[in-house]
Amino acid sequence: MKWATTDHIHLDRVACPWLIRRFIDPKAEFFFVLRGKEDTRPKDAIPFGIPGVELGPHDEHGTCFDKFLRKYKLNDTALAEMAKIVESGVHHAITRGDDRNKVAALEGIGMDAISEGMMLSTLGDADNLDKSMAIYDALYAYCKAHILMKEDTPLAQKGMLQRVDLLRGPIKAALTMKTMK
Repeated sequence: MKWATTDHIHLDRVACPWLIRRFIDPKAEFFFVLRGKEDTRPKDAIPFGIPGVELGPHDEHGTCFDKFLRKYKLNDTALAEMAKIVESGVHHAITRGDDRNKVAALEGIGMDAISEGMMLSTLGDADNLDKSMAIYDALYAYCKAHILMKEDTPLAQKGMLQRVDLLRGPIKAALTMKTMK
């Protein structure tokens, strides 16, 4: 399928293509249109992060990432944890950090910084998206590990290196299973 959003992707509009490729449409093709020129997107592309569309940008109904989770019924607890981080990062980006103590997930502040750095260090939106996939895979792994440790107290009591060895396989399997859809 084809998907379209505005250019200069950052945080939420990088997380959404990651989510699409990993959990919805592994062969997704993305188009980045100039702001104000949203009408130039391919007519057969599903728009997201564009004002006035079903999967619009962050608003009182949540981030674009939240909207994807609801629309596609992605009930993965690790994705719900990621959604808190994405929302916190979006909030931080909007407020420029004036109220750090009010974000739900401090990791979001780091994701905002990484997202801005990716915008600055890549050749454009497609390059940003390609290079950011590993970052969002790592964020998913981090969230999945936290969920698995909450569910397994003996696992949580092991040292970090032991936990990594024990969790690497199940997390990789979770990502691989989703990507193979």
